[in-house]
Amino acid sequence: MKPVSLFSQHLWRRFWAIASPYWRGEQRLRAWGLLLVLVLLMLAETRLAVMLNAQTGEFTSALAGGDRDRFWTAIRTCLLVLAVFVPVHALYYYARDYMGIHWRRWLTYSLLGRYFARRRYYRLGIGDEIDNPDQRIAEDVNVFTQRSLYFLLIFIGSLMQLVAFSNVLWSISPKLVYFLAAYATVGTALAVGVFGMPLMRLNFLQLRREANLRYGLVRVRENAESIAFYGGEAPELQQIKGTFAAAYANYRRLIRKQFGLNFFQQAYSQLTVVLPSIIIADAVLSGEVEVGRAIQAAGAFAVVLSAVSLIVENFESLSRFTAGIDRLDTLARALESEPGAGPSGRRIRSRDGSTLAARHVTVETPQGEQTLVTDLSFELPTGGGLLIVGPSGCGKSSLLRAISGLWNSGEGEIQRPPDIDTLFLPQRPYMQIGSLRSQLLYPRPSRDVDDAQLAEALDAVQLGGLIQRCGGLDRELDWSRVLSIGEQQRLAFARLLLINPRVAILDEATSALDSANEALLYRRLRERNTTIVSIAHRESLLTYHTQVLELTGDGGWRLLTPDEFRRRNDADTPAPAVAVV
Repeated sequence: MKPVSLFSQHLWRRFWAIASPYWRGEQRLRAWGLLLVLVLLMLAETRLAVMLNAQTGEFTSALAGGDRDRFWTAIRTCLLVLAVFVPVHALYYYARDYMGIHWRRWLTYSLLGRYFARRRYYRLGIGDEIDNPDQRIAEDVNVFTQRSLYFLLIFIGSLMQLVAFSNVLWSISPKLVYFLAAYATVGTALAVGVFGMPLMRLNFLQLRREANLRYGLVRVRENAESIAFYGGEAPELQQIKGTFAAAYANYRRLIRKQFGLNFFQQAYSQLTVVLPSIIIADAVLSGEVEVGRAIQAAGAFAVVLSAVSLIVENFESLSRFTAGIDRLDTLARALESEPGAGPSGRRIRSRDGSTLAARHVTVETPQGEQTLVTDLSFELPTGGGLLIVGPSGCGKSSLLRAISGLWNSGEGEIQRPPDIDTLFLPQRPYMQIGSLRSQLLYPRPSRDVDDAQLAEALDAVQLGGLIQRCGGLDRELDWSRVLSIGEQQRLAFARLLLINPRVAILDEATSALDSANEALLYRRLRERNTTIVSIAHRESLLTYHTQVLELTGDGGWRLLTPDEFRRRNDADTPAPAVAVV
């Protein structure tokens, strides 16, 4: 993805695709109502600003002419206008910020809904087409809504000011109007021509590199214990420094280019302090125009110039804004797309059924680099269990991902009960930061389960004292730090017993447990007639499974009974590692 020109039709089509649903969807009445309130406030503010400008000229002329009554009349009028202008101005900014946060909430909820639908968050995580989707939702949405509203309102406000103050300026000196039009045209052309695409490209890269730096720091925090055990501080520090160095180098290029733009903008702006006076100096010095009118003309000139110089004054903000549009549009299109076929053009199909079965399934890695399993077929009856064995890296966990519907790169068909009847337990359980109750009810917190059932589930997995030890079911803790890995795995099994799914898919879900606890948990599942799909490394678990699938590591496989596998395992030296699915 590359940044595009500020005046590209493609860019503004992307902008409209992101912005229009808010203005045309279920929130359109509130959106347009808030915008109408803002426009009315801007009209009032513009009218009051014209009145203030006129009174400024009036009391300046009164001072120059020594007219005491005229001066104090102008001051009183000016104070009355200010008494209205100040609250109107404050209310305008409040309404603008309120509308901005309302739009942000709507767009954030819209993207989050699509992000979590159909496990798209997982699909984006294993691919490389979208970097840092979390940063795009959390930060780019905020920039998009705030900047969109800001630029919309300053455009509308500039039109109002252009109409209102051009009349004032024309009444004083038509030459000022002609000069202003030429000045603004030349300034805009120089800003776009000299600083255009370089700033767009640098801001685009800076957004990405800052996001990469944040992601690297978050990874260190999430894996702090593993890094500490390895003593891996040096390579981690080197990697973070490298990521920061890329952001730093790009930012240096950005501020050099920004220096040039700031130099141009400041010169462009400051010249307006003297240019109006130079143009109408002869008329003032000859007495044709009052001094106060010259002050009024200078104020009107500055306002009108600001109105017609939007791009010059806001070019740096616009360049960052357009970079965010690209990132949000790419995310939105990725969230709208359906899971497609892998690089080979093939796709594993899924369908609901009463039992678990695979029909001529070939599993590939998501990018198609390797074929892991070729033409696999099996059927697992209700209450059965499937054991998969094979060397490390042969595709055991990948096959589980395909069975769970997370991977679809390959071909063939997988039949399984609906998601509501299936639960997957990974080797490292996921622990929310929340109460013990929320951990036990995860991932279906809305279920009606009383405290006695929760305590019974903990007793069943040998965690009966956990409620008292941790201060009750509703105490909130960081459970990934409070509990050992073995306790986390038993807590995950308590979730499984509470949900009581028809199919349990276990990816080394008991690897941190001793043999006795592991056997106890599997017995609990057999007692419930749960269909078991698991990976483990203890041959004793063969007892709890009815079929064994041996993967050879080159895409091949064999389907055996537990007794056949034991005989092969006893005959082979060394014996293959056991993995249960």
